[in-house]
Amino acid sequence: MIGRLFWLASYPKSGNTWFRAFLRNLGGGSDPASINDLGSTSLAASRAWMDEMLGFDTGDLDPGETERLRPTVYRFASHRLEGHAYRKIHDACHRTDAGTWIVDAEATAGALYLIRNPLDVAISYAHHAAHSIDDAIAAMADPDHRLARDDGTGLKPQVEQRLLTWSDHVMSWVDNPDIPIHVLRYEDMQTGGAPVFAEAARFLKLEADRSAIERAVAFSSFDTLKSQEDRDPFRERAQNSARFFRKGVIGDWQTTLSGAQIDSIVEAHGAVMRRFGYCDAAGTPRAM
Repeated sequence: MIGRLFWLASYPKSGNTWFRAFLRNLGGGSDPASINDLGSTSLAASRAWMDEMLGFDTGDLDPGETERLRPTVYRFASHRLEGHAYRKIHDACHRTDAGTWIVDAEATAGALYLIRNPLDVAISYAHHAAHSIDDAIAAMADPDHRLARDDGTGLKPQVEQRLLTWSDHVMSWVDNPDIPIHVLRYEDMQTGGAPVFAEAARFLKLEADRSAIERAVAFSSFDTLKSQEDRDPFRERAQNSARFFRKGVIGDWQTTLSGAQIDSIVEAHGAVMRRFGYCDAAGTPRAM
């Protein structure tokens, strides 16, 4: 079977929803698409979508049982497709406890991996989760960090997702030998404009001329998304978060993080930061 699913993969708060808005606006329209109408690019860990694919309620399963079913769900979803489809995913590309990859290569056409400077991720993730920045930094260094963890408070709309550490999350995707990968830096999305988005669209097998790309980029600008959220709350924001689209700036860490916080992030993730241009060879964070 030829895989038809493209994954829009990222650690949380790394530009995934922004890129999804671009994809939605690439479909046309004379006005920006609503942030609450991002189409079929919603989360691969959506419990409702999994239940629909499986034909039964996963609420009766434990997290391990649900996780073991996910590769089967993605193979089935891919097999049903006539063309390509795009799904947001925050999981690291890891093996389930049954030894199968959470993302099945047979179902996969490729993965667009969105990466952002972890110094800025820590700030944005803290606001998103309504935690302190120190808590966010600790979560990013925790190899057992998970989203939608079963905490005994009731069924969640997302199934549990293993993130691993920020560094391990990045490497699990970008060095995957079985899946075609295109890496897209958040910072390049901001500074590179339409050509950066056009290259990503080509990787995703999307045909669009220059004017369509430029219109989609303009319609999905951070200011536009933030303005929409001012008028209409974003349904995908975290329950305890005041808003989803907050600043979206590059280099917020330079005026927000303490020296100790910067050192902690670099100590945990310096090797990957150097690889993607967020630190110099000496391990000093780059102002971008």
